[in-house]
Amino acid sequence: MSKMTLKTEGDTHVIVIRRFAAPPEAVYRAHTDPKLIQKWLLGPEGWTMPVCINEAKAGGKFRYEWTNGKGGGFHITGEYLELEPYNRIVHVERMHLPDPTPDNHIETRFEADGAGTLMTMRMTLPDGKTRAAMLATGMERGMEASYVRLEGML
Repeated sequence: MSKMTLKTEGDTHVIVIRRFAAPPEAVYRAHTDPKLIQKWLLGPEGWTMPVCINEAKAGGKFRYEWTNGKGGGFHITGEYLELEPYNRIVHVERMHLPDPTPDNHIETRFEADGAGTLMTMRMTLPDGKTRAAMLATGMERGMEASYVRLEGML
C-alpha cells in the first residue's frame, strides 16, 4: 500500500509510519498474535524467528529470538504496559546484542484510514547516543522488509 517512513524527532524519538491495506483489527492482531508475528517480523531475507513468546496483556512479557542460520542472532525482551485492542499498544523493549540495550518505550497506534490502517509507532529512547546506536544496527531496512512481508499476509 505504501512504503514505511522513518524520521527522528528531538534527540530521543524515532517515528515510524506505515499504511496497510487491511483494517486496524487485522494489523493489530498481527502485532499481538505470536503465530502471526513469527511469520512476518523477520527482518531481511534469510532471518527466522525460532522463539516467539508473547503475552499480549498489560503486564505481559515477550521474547523474540532471531537467527540468520549462519551463527548470527539476537533477541528482544519486553513488557506490555497498555493494550487497547485494535487501537493502541504501549510496551517497553530491550535488544540483547548480547548485552541488553537501555529501554526503548514504544507506543503504536492503529487508525482506520479509508479501507486500510495508518500505523504510527513512536519510540522513545533514553538519549541521543542510544538512538544513534539503534539506528546504526540497520533496523530501518529490517523493519521495511518485515512490513512488506506483513502487507503480503494481510
